[in-house]
Amino acid sequence: MIDGSSTSKGSEPDDPLTFENQPTTDEQLLSLYATALADGVVDALPGWVAAAVVRRLGPELPEGLPEDFEDRVAAAGRSAAEEVGGRVRELLSLDIDEQWTNPLTLIRTAIRFPTDLLRSIGVEPVARDEQAKRFHPDDVYDLTPASFAELGPAVHDLGVSWGAAKAHVHLRRRREEEVA
Repeated sequence: MIDGSSTSKGSEPDDPLTFENQPTTDEQLLSLYATALADGVVDALPGWVAAAVVRRLGPELPEGLPEDFEDRVAAAGRSAAEEVGGRVRELLSLDIDEQWTNPLTLIRTAIRFPTDLLRSIGVEPVARDEQAKRFHPDDVYDLTPASFAELGPAVHDLGVSWGAAKAHVHLRRRREEEVA
């Protein structure tokens, strides 16, 4: 059985903050949140890919799947984590004024991985409304995550924390520009 559960550990930092290494600036704190979000996304993507496949095939996998299908799902999840997670990590490593998009937009490109798997076994596309077709033309199986929460509660929490920290830094910078 394909395991569609998330293994995200992003909400549990590997190196807990100690008094000696507390962030001293808003940017340092934002960087910690960005790293935690990127880690959470990387950790969650393999489970998300598997869950997306299960959502379309059902919990009881149909007969006639290739023998190595579960291995292919796991490999696709690892590839999504490496490729998409790497792009999310790269984006979040930049200063907020240099970020050309947001992490959820990059995460949404991960639909390619379950889509390719489903196509490879002949799963028919699902019916979608015109707006879904217009916004996500390549998402023929209606898998596009609407929010961080679709990658799991830990990623949702990390996304909210990162977003709040980013908004705080952004607003502080704009206020400083107004005063200058």
